[in-house]
Amino acid sequence: MGIVNVTPDSFSDGGRWATTEAAVAHGLALMSQGADLLDVGGESTRPGSVRLSAQQEQARVLDVVRELVGAGVPVSVDTIHASTARAVVEAGAVIVNDVSGGLADPLMHRLVAETGVVYVCQHWRGDPDTMDRLTRYPDGVLAGVEAELRERLDELCAAGAAPEQVVVDPGLGFAKTHPQSWQLLAATAALREDLGLPVLVGASRKRFLAAALPDGAGPLERDAATTATTALAAAAGAWAVRVHEVPSNRDAVRTARLWKEPR
Repeated sequence: MGIVNVTPDSFSDGGRWATTEAAVAHGLALMSQGADLLDVGGESTRPGSVRLSAQQEQARVLDVVRELVGAGVPVSVDTIHASTARAVVEAGAVIVNDVSGGLADPLMHRLVAETGVVYVCQHWRGDPDTMDRLTRYPDGVLAGVEAELRERLDELCAAGAAPEQVVVDPGLGFAKTHPQSWQLLAATAALREDLGLPVLVGASRKRFLAAALPDGAGPLERDAATTATTALAAAAGAWAVRVHEVPSNRDAVRTARLWKEPR
């Protein structure tokens, strides 16, 4: 899953693809490099980022979605707003990637049920201003994340969504310390087996990867570590990885498959 940030303030590449023309060109380039689908986002969720209205978000992403869909690209849209989700589905998006798991907008789960769209339900605690303080999991991070994801899944079921619509995401870096993100990444197979659903892994360029790198390594210097996590996630049976840089991660997925085949 290639990332297309139509934002001025995303943590790793904010502003590079902030116009419709630049975002579409970048998305098409990612597809040519081997992405299977694109995740288009108009609102940064990094700590301290500025919240947008749904209308502002749609002004950023709708034309990008329409052009990419028109070019035959499978499009996911990263949004916490049900009205944006409805608009992008009507524009042809096939996945709604909600980092809040429905907690940010009480209408989201009903929208998922009504449209039948594939829904990525991410584990979430708090918002970008508060999440770094909400990292206590008394029974351990895996048990806590699974329990809270089950609550979201129960709410989706109550709203009428079908299990086959849902992909789960443990939310690496969202209300997680760096060690907790590593623990969740190592538990990719367990998460998939325990919840019985496909798992999306979003580790690309995140701060917790710095533990594997020299001091001071910035987001763009975390691509090699990202590629390593992609190989590990693919070997553990992840459904997809969400990445900024495609070629090396494409190769990592293929390498993991070849490694698994003889086992």
